[in-house]
Amino acid sequence: MNESTQEHPSNATATVPGDLGWHLGMVLRGYQTRFETAVAEMPAGIRGFQVLSTVVHKDPPNQQALGTHLAIDRTVLTYLIDTLVKAGVVERIPDPSDRRARKIVATDSGREMLADHEERVAAAEADLLSGLAEPESLALASLISRLAMDVHRAQPGSSPCEAMDHLP
Repeated sequence: MNESTQEHPSNATATVPGDLGWHLGMVLRGYQTRFETAVAEMPAGIRGFQVLSTVVHKDPPNQQALGTHLAIDRTVLTYLIDTLVKAGVVERIPDPSDRRARKIVATDSGREMLADHEERVAAAEADLLSGLAEPESLALASLISRLAMDVHRAQPGSSPCEAMDHLP
């Protein structure tokens, strides 16, 4: 306990400007470590999971929309999709509205793999939040979601993958 919290026990959770970044960084590190472990068997790891999850849950109309949603460069996305196609978890089909474009769809095997990995990710997230009471973890998830959407609206091209890649 530092000097200021010893003098003012009610301030035990008070922060100074700049602490938010440290706190977010520590939470992100803890999340990243658990997430990497949970999806270690997924082709292409975290990014493979994100692509497969987006394909299944968001159903983007084509590969370009998928890349835009995930803020992944199209060249990188092509390699990721190639890896997932080779693993048999997604396939490219012609976009019904534009035969020149390709839609990425999950295979049955991909859907099964995603369901298995989502259980692992949910357990990893529960582990990370285990120090909080359930109402606190639900409130935190809601607040972070709201904040993330505000940041995304203000900086629509921002890549959360890139942010994780550049952690010190």
